Amino acid sequence: MTEPLLCLEGVSVELPTPRGPLQAVDKVDLALMPGRTLGIVGESGCGKTMLSRAILQLLPKRAKLSGNVMFGGRDLAVLPPEALRRLRGPELAVVFQDPMTSLNPVLTIGTQLVETLQAHLGMEAGMATRRSVDLLAAVGIPAPEQRLRQYPHQLSGGMRQRVAIAIALSCEPKLLVADEPTTALDVTVQAQILELLAREQKRRHMAMILITHDLGVVAGRTDEVAVMYAGRVVERASTPKLFAEMRMPYTEALLAAIPKLESPPHTALPAIAGRPPDPTRPMPGCSFAPRCRYADERCRQAKPPLINSGRSGGLYACWHPLASAAAARA
Repeated sequence: MTEPLLCLEGVSVELPTPRGPLQAVDKVDLALMPGRTLGIVGESGCGKTMLSRAILQLLPKRAKLSGNVMFGGRDLAVLPPEALRRLRGPELAVVFQDPMTSLNPVLTIGTQLVETLQAHLGMEAGMATRRSVDLLAAVGIPAPEQRLRQYPHQLSGGMRQRVAIAIALSCEPKLLVADEPTTALDVTVQAQILELLAREQKRRHMAMILITHDLGVVAGRTDEVAVMYAGRVVERASTPKLFAEMRMPYTEALLAAIPKLESPPHTALPAIAGRPPDPTRPMPGCSFAPRCRYADERCRQAKPPLINSGRSGGLYACWHPLASAAAARA
């Protein structure tokens, strides 16, 4: 049986703040097989990006990481900086949500691509330039030779994100982490970027983590979904099973917030009442209890463990799981 490419074991991230320690990620366990796509979903502040930074070992300097981040049999949490630098690019790559901040504004697109290929693959300049043209063409950028001479500010937001994807794919990584790659783009370009990522993932048989706040983005584009809330994974299942038989009330609320084509114009979207919990003030019970319509005293007093649902093979952390998709829509 194939071993997981990525395996997280009890990963937690704590950040120091003036108000006390902030638990950004709380004992997360995840596994990702080669060539598979995992969607990580949750609202802003739930810990998605901090978890991705723990995987990439790009945490803030004062962050405290515990647990194991196993990638290809190596624990990234204990690798020295130089070993991590050699790993990023050829094996582990990332696409951030804002390409204007991830691309260097004072270097041309060509310089950034060529330097990446030279640094990680040792290509000579001419070969790296030809490879850069091929990469830009592969991600759907017209006139790639001309784009190599341009700077990031001369490209549209969608074009910049395609360049960032080309740089991330340039060294044929085994795992690509896409952290909300379509947030700053209009709806039409969002669809193009998501289709591009899905196509390149399948073509290269590359594992991918797709981080988003929108369940609609992961539907049909991922093999498995992990739903995060207040730093924890509260539900995890294969994508078809999650949508057919979700168990967490929080997942139900996220799905209800997706606009529906059949709804009349200007229909108000259902909002999740209340606010997320303060991560510097841990709660004794379920973190979602103050906002959950099914919560009772047990939910407020005891934190539910992440357990196997039995029927669908997924995992959930809830004292009162939804019985079925029909109950979720009631």
